[in-house]
Amino acid sequence: MTAAGAYAVRGECVKVLCARPREGLRAATVAVMEKVDVLVVGAGLAGLHTARLLAARGFDVLVVDRRRTLGAGIRTTGIFVRRTLEDFALPAGQLGPAIRRVLLYPPSLRAPVELVSGRDEFRVADMAGVYAHALAAARIAGARVRLGVSYPVDGVVARFTIGADGVRSTVARRLGLDVNRQVIVGVEEVFPVAGGGAEPTFHCVLDPRLAPGYLAWVVDDGRHAHVGLAGRPDRLAGPLPELVRTFGRRFGALPAATGPVRRRGGPIPVGGVLRRLVCPQGLLVGDAAGAVSPLTAGGLDPCLRMAELAAAVTGDYLRTGDVSVLRHYDGAALRARFRVRLLMRHALSAVRSPALTEAAFTALRTPPGRAAAARVLFGDGSFPDTPRRPGPAHGDAGGSRGPTGIVVRS
Repeated sequence: MTAAGAYAVRGECVKVLCARPREGLRAATVAVMEKVDVLVVGAGLAGLHTARLLAARGFDVLVVDRRRTLGAGIRTTGIFVRRTLEDFALPAGQLGPAIRRVLLYPPSLRAPVELVSGRDEFRVADMAGVYAHALAAARIAGARVRLGVSYPVDGVVARFTIGADGVRSTVARRLGLDVNRQVIVGVEEVFPVAGGGAEPTFHCVLDPRLAPGYLAWVVDDGRHAHVGLAGRPDRLAGPLPELVRTFGRRFGALPAATGPVRRRGGPIPVGGVLRRLVCPQGLLVGDAAGAVSPLTAGGLDPCLRMAELAAAVTGDYLRTGDVSVLRHYDGAALRARFRVRLLMRHALSAVRSPALTEAAFTALRTPPGRAAAARVLFGDGSFPDTPRRPGPAHGDAGGSRGPTGIVVRS
């Protein structure tokens, strides 16, 4: 008699009953299909920021995440660098005191190299609070967010899918895009501290026996302490929690915990931005795209900048239907901006000898060595920037602008 179907307007489904001929009437069958413009998989910072930008441009956006609460499964230390703090509206109440001082230690822990910036370089955030703020902002913009929902999502059809689902992205595999193959694994313990008036400091220890291919760290901003390490999984000397305890004992002088100790960690992509990030069905952002500095493994600044690029490209593509727009989300071009850091990552990963690391610190203590370290830790280099609202109202901001409104700073 009638054909089954479902119609969606901004995500609202209309159910149509399929009735059988009267002589063989059975229970009516309900067919429901929800149609959305954009399905964002992953409600981390990259996914929520992309969703907010697209929803603000009038697109019907649905965000799903398999976690039931965004405070669960946090994997990042939450260190925001100066350029991120300058360029993005982060919730001030979730940010710790500013850090200007970094100490770099050789394996012996003797004679560390001290670097002090004249500007506020880092702030460590309460990431649960940052995620809650981003979630609220995305919803205010019009995005719908469903937690406890895994991808692929039954009953949902999207014009475009954005994979913000982490290092082992399911979206990447299903869309035939590149996947992360070079990763390190890390773990840290986080706890509140009394704060005795000492200057907030970021301590970094380079020891290939303890953290092969990366480093161990202590961050003490006077409110919380983070003690952790990361390294190549094929060369770690033991289980990560055990290695963190060993590091804490060796480092000594750790601040006393004044509250519960939380442990978190996971894989970190360090192979650079993936080359094939986009196809006509979707694209990748955040860790799924390898948007992490290959040398420092910092990912919060790249994830926000790539989210803006992704939103600009996605919006133009959905508005025009022009597949050529997708070329502006070019993983190879983004990757080229970090060619030197990729080479430095390979060099760091190849070091196995503590003696060689100690020798490298001899050069690091010279003025040119200290200047090079300061450029890496305090530098202004970043991923491409995009205007907050692409369009003719914005000037060039001192860069070259493509047809998507993207500004690339050198």
